[in-house]
Amino acid sequence: MTTDWLVDLTLLVCKCVPVTFTPRSGAVVLALGSTLGAGVLTGFAPAVAGAGPWFLPALVVAALAALCSAMSTADQHQVYPEGTGATRVRAQFGLLPSWIAASAHVVGRAGVVAAVASAFAVHVLPQYRVPVAAALVVLAVALGGVAWPARLTPVAVAFVVGVLVLVAVVCLAVPPPANPASALRPDVMGVLGGACVLFAAFTGFERVTSPGRDERAFDPRALKVAVPVLFAVLLALYALVGHAVLRQLGPDRLALSKAPLRDALVVADGRWLVPLLAVGAAVAAVSVLRSALVGARRTLGSVTSVRGRLPLDVVNGALAVAAVVVLQPATALAVGGCATAVYYGFTNAAARLLAKEDRTWPARTACFGLGLSVVLAVGAPTDALVVTGVGLVVGTAALALGRPRAHSR
Repeated sequence: MTTDWLVDLTLLVCKCVPVTFTPRSGAVVLALGSTLGAGVLTGFAPAVAGAGPWFLPALVVAALAALCSAMSTADQHQVYPEGTGATRVRAQFGLLPSWIAASAHVVGRAGVVAAVASAFAVHVLPQYRVPVAAALVVLAVALGGVAWPARLTPVAVAFVVGVLVLVAVVCLAVPPPANPASALRPDVMGVLGGACVLFAAFTGFERVTSPGRDERAFDPRALKVAVPVLFAVLLALYALVGHAVLRQLGPDRLALSKAPLRDALVVADGRWLVPLLAVGAAVAAVSVLRSALVGARRTLGSVTSVRGRLPLDVVNGALAVAAVVVLQPATALAVGGCATAVYYGFTNAAARLLAKEDRTWPARTACFGLGLSVVLAVGAPTDALVVTGVGLVVGTAALALGRPRAHSR
């Protein structure tokens, strides 16, 4: 059964329905467009492999860590509106921590970009995952970080959310097959590893909490409502889809799946929806790739003397392509979660030192975010922890050797 008519109808309805966004709802929509990507498409498998039946608690831990980090970045942006996370860490702690934070952010974004591109590839041409994913990264770099026109962003978000909800409804409506008793025996570190992977599924919020010069900035009063609403929506959506997929596949089959949503649809006799899911994966990839590449470019540009979009994007794109070629999608996503947790550990630590009058949220949110970020980074899967560690050492050394004079002025 073809789904072309359904795609056309969805886009037509989204374009024709007049919607007026308040600053609060606009912030939520923009952040959703930068967040819904590889985490929800492929992240459930490695998370369940680590957390097993404790998958949903791990999801809550990841959401709390991301929520505190979003609050910290928003507070930091109000005090240092022209800087990046790395420059704010430098203002509070000095050069070396800023280099480590910048390296962590760049490595984390490379892992997320690789995972997003791979998620697109496994839903479109799974037998050619590596070349298709690498080609998508190269295309995104060539276009400077693919972006939807502003007025189409709500359409893209509505379409992706609609596809995810439809997948969940189909999987919940059809009785699951008799799955054998799970052989997974997760421990505390397994749960933390699952939470670390899922943490990457919540990143992308800096599109609204710490926008660049050419991006829309939001008032702290709007963010005070929009940020909690954003994470409530994400948590509810991820929990719904994760529960539905887990119900159809069972823990053991889900842990081994390379495309959990597609496999769950097939088991639930929803094969006819697989093409629509592929379109949703493509739309999500376009949105998230733009955000991830732009964020990495801003961070790298703030700690090096290199200027211009193309050189910075080439470096970030090369790292992402290397991750596509060398790492499996689950490992790339885990690296994205682990390195990003390190980055937000520094961000939360810096936000904790802000004066009371500079805060929208209390200092304990930054303290809580710092603790959770450290726990998630340490609890990452071993292979992701090793890759992240190597990336931090190499990146910090390169920044220290490459730009000593730019910071001494």
